[in-house]
Amino acid sequence: MSLQPRKTSDTLAYRNSIGLFEKVLSNVPGAVTGKELDKMCPLTHEFADGCYIRTIFMPAGTVITSKIHKVCHPYFVMTGKVRVVTEEGNVEISAPYHGITPAGTKRAIHVLEDCFWTTVHVTNETDLDKIEEQIIAKNFDELEKEDLCLGEL
Repeated sequence: MSLQPRKTSDTLAYRNSIGLFEKVLSNVPGAVTGKELDKMCPLTHEFADGCYIRTIFMPAGTVITSKIHKVCHPYFVMTGKVRVVTEEGNVEISAPYHGITPAGTKRAIHVLEDCFWTTVHVTNETDLDKIEEQIIAKNFDELEKEDLCLGEL
């Protein structure tokens, strides 16, 4: 396994771009945010020894931005097809698929087919608010150091 640091200038440019995209997206007529988005893209939560498993359902045609991930973790696209934009580039993912989310990641996702996307996080916590504090950054300034991720699945 090796550390794979991201390029700082690319990182800053991407973060500015996705922030602007998110603002533009929220102003599109018919845009769904907050509790309405939670209803449209419901989450399920499961727990195992030392693990929190979070699954989101995203219907076809949805365009969303993810939250900012504080920690490196695995993800699994269980069903469906999505087009994903990250600072590493643009990819189309079809289920079944698994990958690693590096710390500092924020994605733009266009859902091409109904999709169930699952993430797994190492924690003994079961309080969802506390887990969110552990794994989700409120903004990029909250990230403490250079985004690094060990290895791949």
